[in-house]
Amino acid sequence: MEQFFTILANNIFVRILMVAVFLDCFLGAGRAIKEKAFNSCFGIDGGIRKVCMIGSVLFLLLVDAWTNFNFLFLLPEQVSEFIPISKLGLCEFFCILFILFESVSVLKNMLRCGLPIPGRLKILVERMLNSITNELETDELKAQKIKNVNS
Repeated sequence: MEQFFTILANNIFVRILMVAVFLDCFLGAGRAIKEKAFNSCFGIDGGIRKVCMIGSVLFLLLVDAWTNFNFLFLLPEQVSEFIPISKLGLCEFFCILFILFESVSVLKNMLRCGLPIPGRLKILVERMLNSITNELETDELKAQKIKNVNS
């Protein structure tokens, strides 16, 4: 068990994921306070998702320890030489996916809080969120859509 915690503490992907989860929770709470829209249902739902995400990472770390699977053989040799890691198991693979998911959420919360985001990144995040979600819509756009639906 002690070896498991050592592996967990030394895994850079798990560390980055924990930082991303913390930032997302912190900025999400800040956004809810700023917008005066603190909703316990959203908070509980988000908390459950975070706990399940971290639980799945811990489970996959155990699976990796038992199976010793390494995805690096799938990468071209030039790429694996460039990346300074020796193992890319299921845990690391899903950590990368979760980090990307959390990063989008962090950027969205930064945008909604009005925090500074570099110009091109801000435009990219706005375009992406406007095309795949309705979270950046203003009250005027929402009222316009409702009016169009009712017409």
